[in-house]
Parts: sequence; C-alpha cells; structure tokens
Amino acid sequence: MTSSGSTLLFGAMPAELKPSAAEKRVLTQFIHTLCQRIGGARPLICLLADDAHLQQLNRDFLGHNYPTDVLSFPSTALDPELGQIAISVERAAAQAREFGHTPLEEIKVLLLHGTLHLTGLDHQRGDTSMAREEKRWRAEFNLPETLIARARITSKRRKGAA
Repeated sequence: MTSSGSTLLFGAMPAELKPSAAEKRVLTQFIHTLCQRIGGARPLICLLADDAHLQQLNRDFLGHNYPTDVLSFPSTALDPELGQIAISVERAAAQAREFGHTPLEEIKVLLLHGTLHLTGLDHQRGDTSMAREEKRWRAEFNLPETLIARARITSKRRKGAA
C-alpha cells in the first residue's frame, strides 16, 4: 500500500518482467503522485500481471477475447477509491521495445492513461479532452508519447503506406 492509500498488486508474470525492488518503489511513488495530482487524493488499486490475466479480464468484463495493455474500472463517486487499473507487463515490455523506452516508463504511461480513464475521461467516445490531458500530464511527468498520441502516429503511418 502506498502513502496515498493506493495498492500496487503483482499477479502472475514472467520472471524476467517482474519489477525490481527499486522499480516497485518508483511505481509506488508514481501512483501516489497520480492520486494526489489527478485523482483528487482518492486512492486506486493497480494490478500488474501477464497477458493471460489481462485477456481474461478483458473477456470477462468487456467481451473482448484478447490481451490488452491496460484496463480501467472506475468506482462510483460514493466509493472511497478512484477505481482499479490492470496492466499487462508483457504488453508494456513489447510496447516499450517498439517505441524505444524502458518497460518502467511504459508502465507509467499506462498508469497515467488508466488514471485519466478513472476520472471519467474517454478517448473512445471521440472526446478530445483526454488527449489534451494525457499530453499535458505526459509533459509534466516527463513521460514518452502516450497511448492516444501513438495511436494517431500509427494511424498516419498506415494511411501513408496505403
């Protein structure tokens, strides 16, 4: 549990992707900062797990039978916690390789993205405010390009190749 009351949980994952003690401290501090600065001081619960676990959650809760990088489950306004986030360390590692940064940085990007979803923002409905907020916080936390920005870059690359 972090000083913000948030909880960082570790599910099954490949041994080579398990965060070190130092990385766990960095992630714990980052979650604390996210909760204080973005989440209105409401704690969150974050699970780091493997693709199989994220695929099961994605299938059970959203009806999509494939692994995904991050899932967010907001709480109601009456709940003391902001919500829950699940992150695939396997997806994070693959995306980190693809975009040229560390898995730890990618997990932070996914934590930021998930936390913004917990606050009610949703890029999937065509709302551009999430992209603006993600860009703003990415710059403030000195993080690599965020998920929404990468999706636009990837989309432009595909269109250019067509």
